Amino acid sequence: MKTTALTDLHLSLNAKMVPFAGFSMPVQYDGIQREHHAVRNHVGIFDVSHMGEFFIRGKQALALIQFIISNDASTLKVGQAQYAYMPNTSGGIVDDLIVYKIAEDEYMLVVNASNIAKDWNWIKTNNINFGAELYNASEEWSLLAVQGPKAHQVLQNLTEINLKEIPFYHFIIGSLGGIKNIIISATGYTGSGGFELYIPNTHAKLIWKMVTSAGAQPVGLAARDTLRLEMGYCLYGNDIDDKTSPIAAGLGWCTKFTKNFVNHHTIQRQKKEGTPQKRIGFVLEKRGIPRNGYPLFNEQGKAIGKVTSGTSSPTLGKGIGMGYINTEYAIPNQKIYVEIRNKKISSLIQKFPFYKT
Repeated sequence: MKTTALTDLHLSLNAKMVPFAGFSMPVQYDGIQREHHAVRNHVGIFDVSHMGEFFIRGKQALALIQFIISNDASTLKVGQAQYAYMPNTSGGIVDDLIVYKIAEDEYMLVVNASNIAKDWNWIKTNNINFGAELYNASEEWSLLAVQGPKAHQVLQNLTEINLKEIPFYHFIIGSLGGIKNIIISATGYTGSGGFELYIPNTHAKLIWKMVTSAGAQPVGLAARDTLRLEMGYCLYGNDIDDKTSPIAAGLGWCTKFTKNFVNHHTIQRQKKEGTPQKRIGFVLEKRGIPRNGYPLFNEQGKAIGKVTSGTSSPTLGKGIGMGYINTEYAIPNQKIYVEIRNKKISSLIQKFPFYKT
């Protein structure tokens, strides 16, 4: 089991540790509800150092990235980031990721922890035709997500950078807490604003202690999951995987056909013709918690799909979920049923996000 640079610190805080993507990670410290509300109303800090960081450099860096990702990285300026996915050759998704333009001819790709080895091999294999310089820095960097409406306020005292001037999906490389060369990125997985801090491992504990001393509450992966679910964000391995059509998953918005990329012909055809199923969100009308794999039914009792993610929303006080159903039923406010413990619970399809500021 791998650990992060902050594992000892989590143990000292009596965090409940669980295996996740090959790492020992804190799932909660002070209770999921409390941690969730801290992010929605104030500010929380997550250790997400299990994520992978790949650097792609050189004159062929952009050409390689353009071929392996769905979005158009040629539009990025230095200091901008972009969400995308890497399609595979069989119609599914290798991974979803964020691309950062660090400098001219230098990019950082941030990938999911469970896919680090798979993604690295995929990129190396495709690089044979390009010859870009590749570097896997995943074991050298820590990633702290400082999320919530008070994130600016908490971090501003630690830096001379005017954080309010960093637009969404932009970043600055600068000093924080007297430590140089930290990537301060206005990104996140919670929907409540804030920043993600990419820090050399040797400085991670110091930054964590500074940020928590300034008022941020430690938050574990359980609340990270309820937060992202309220926003309708996909989790790789649950909501998207190697067999998922990105069009069915609702990722057409970050799919740009202004260039050639892996399997773009198949994806373009699906966008034009549609897919048999679509990813939808739903809210339960009665008590219950939908879970991955639970079946979904129409009003006549016909099975039409299944749940991929679900939880009890701390913000809404209701059960919420997402899943894939037959496209003809994927209509907002359409009533469907989720089977929970042999009972069919009525639910309404709702557009993402469930949580609106």
